Amino acid sequence: MNPALQERMKRLKIRESDLVEKFVLGSGSGGQKVNKTSSCVFLRHGPSKIEIHCQEGRSREANRITARERLCAKLEEQLKKKRLELARKRALRRVAKRKPSAAAKARKRQLKKLRSEKKSNRKKIT
Repeated sequence: MNPALQERMKRLKIRESDLVEKFVLGSGSGGQKVNKTSSCVFLRHGPSKIEIHCQEGRSREANRITARERLCAKLEEQLKKKRLELARKRALRRVAKRKPSAAAKARKRQLKKLRSEKKSNRKKIT
């Protein structure tokens, strides 16, 4: 495995002991060689429950590396989504907590006045 991939896995806290790796028979184009050998890599990351199937080429080792790269990419995507969701929630909380502007207060007063007038018009005429 190349050092860049090892560093990427280390940064994402992916340990080899967390990975379940199986080799299954390949299928599809590539002729008899692909169909007879177990070059397709099935990789499952235990903590995140992500499953990767990789059959890019005929080489088992190349497929192992590609599967780990895909796993890293998927985990990075999940982390990015989580960070964006947290940032969005923080922004919504910040907007909800801020004080209304003078124009907003004036609009609210105007709406209350209109509602009051509408209700006073509903009173019975005696």
